[in-house]
Amino acid sequence: MSLYQVQKLIYQLNRDPRTRQRYADEPDAVLGEYDLTREEIGALLKPDIGLLYVLGVNGQLLMHFAALHRIEWTDYLERMRQGLRDHGQVREGVYAATGYEGVEAHEARLKAERETR
Repeated sequence: MSLYQVQKLIYQLNRDPRTRQRYADEPDAVLGEYDLTREEIGALLKPDIGLLYVLGVNGQLLMHFAALHRIEWTDYLERMRQGLRDHGQVREGVYAATGYEGVEAHEARLKAERETR
């Protein structure tokens, strides 16, 4: 996997209008400038926010990438949750290091904590 390359591309898309325009006009050419897997390319083109999250893309980068694609905040959050359901735990990056157990287990634990208060 090439998480660094995915995040580097997303960072450029988020901050550089010329990169965004090139990506809109010729996405294959822009993607070809980065060392990406087929899975990553598919997730970027769709855009599959849930899969990008599971692949380990930083939430700050991903949040702005989602906004770039006119994905509303609540939809963005739900897509990340759905990504965990569809693809399992975060595979790499800072979120993988947390030992996050998955959305269903996390929500169940939070519910149990609320009920004991």
